[in-house]
Amino acid sequence: MKVYLDTIGCRLNQAEIERMAREFRAAGHSLVASPTEADLAVINTCAVTAKAAADSRQRIRQLARAGARVVATGCWATLEPAHAAGLPAVTRVVPNPQKDALVADLLGLPPQAFDLEPIAREPIPGSRARTRAFIKAQDGCDNRCTFCLTTIARGPGRSRPVEEVLADIRAARRGGAQEVVLTGVHLGSWGHDLSPPRRLADLVRAVLAHTDVPRLRLSSLEPWDLDADFFALWENPRLAPSLHLPLQSGSATVLRRMARKTTPEAFARLVAAARRAIPDVAITTDLIAGFPGETEAEFAETLAFVEAMGFAGGHVFTYSERPGTAAAAMPNPVPHAMRKERNAALRAALAASAARYRRRFLGRTVTVLWESSQPQPDGTFALRGLSEHGLRVTASAQEDAWNRLTRVKIETITEDLLQATFTPDT
Repeated sequence: MKVYLDTIGCRLNQAEIERMAREFRAAGHSLVASPTEADLAVINTCAVTAKAAADSRQRIRQLARAGARVVATGCWATLEPAHAAGLPAVTRVVPNPQKDALVADLLGLPPQAFDLEPIAREPIPGSRARTRAFIKAQDGCDNRCTFCLTTIARGPGRSRPVEEVLADIRAARRGGAQEVVLTGVHLGSWGHDLSPPRRLADLVRAVLAHTDVPRLRLSSLEPWDLDADFFALWENPRLAPSLHLPLQSGSATVLRRMARKTTPEAFARLVAAARRAIPDVAITTDLIAGFPGETEAEFAETLAFVEAMGFAGGHVFTYSERPGTAAAAMPNPVPHAMRKERNAALRAALAASAARYRRRFLGRTVTVLWESSQPQPDGTFALRGLSEHGLRVTASAQEDAWNRLTRVKIETITEDLLQATFTPDT
């Protein structure tokens, strides 16, 4: 059978779709780069925003038009299973609690079918081909942020045992992955539900000690899960010096309405501790523009805080009401036009601070994992890749360096790219 895999949304969705790819291949099926070639399409949907849910529905319709039978899973399909089942060509809806067994169930295999021997990871054909492997370490969330549907869609927090995570990383390494990204809905809570309880730092140390992955990166971490001692892990140079710490708002009163377990002051102290411990660490964040009741003064606090923090980048989401969340019933909604204006202002502030952060690397040498390589008419290769700090880098090379880690010198900086040349010892 020919299978097409697609995903919308977070890195955790990507990690899950990569695991499905390994299992389909292990069962003797082939993956294809286009839904028009497929007998079956599996899509991992998202519901974090109204747009993500709409994108999920649109993608399913596109898969149906391509002629494939469709299996829908993920957060949107879990929250609206009847709607998903009613879309064209959808033959099955698999809710999140049953997702880990999706491939085995579809193929009529016992759940243990893929535990018999290690399954090598290979890049998924087409646009999903990657040099980095996203590894699921944790699922679900016990937080009750008032704007978020994830707790409903994913359920309570659950940690994967260390050996399962290590096995997935070793499979990724056999498939050639040079970088591993540990992912989870609430990654910082990893280990709290194990017996005896453990902490994320224990998992990171295990990965560094028991795998040979050249570069390890952590996905989003809630700031209240971390303390200053956590940053001592970065004494190991294989741990990428980048942190994604979702803030959501720089106003203490808005954070309380969001039920976020931090304050601007606590967040600033954490960032200062990270910067003391990790030279040139790239700190990125998430922000929500136009949360219910957000006043002009509260938004001004957020904008000023973002400008003061000097983030290396981030994402800004225009608040959208998600039925079933506490925020959807809150009074004094911000007009949609104003939400968009505030989104634009926050994006501009982040873009300015990101540009300042990139400029500090001018003339410096960085290590880049090359994620794409395009042959040129003159026989050279146009490369694009990701530095250890998460910066996008381009270079021209005499040979194909795809999926290699190399040292390059940053020569010029454009709007969002660093242009580099290879160093003599590369």
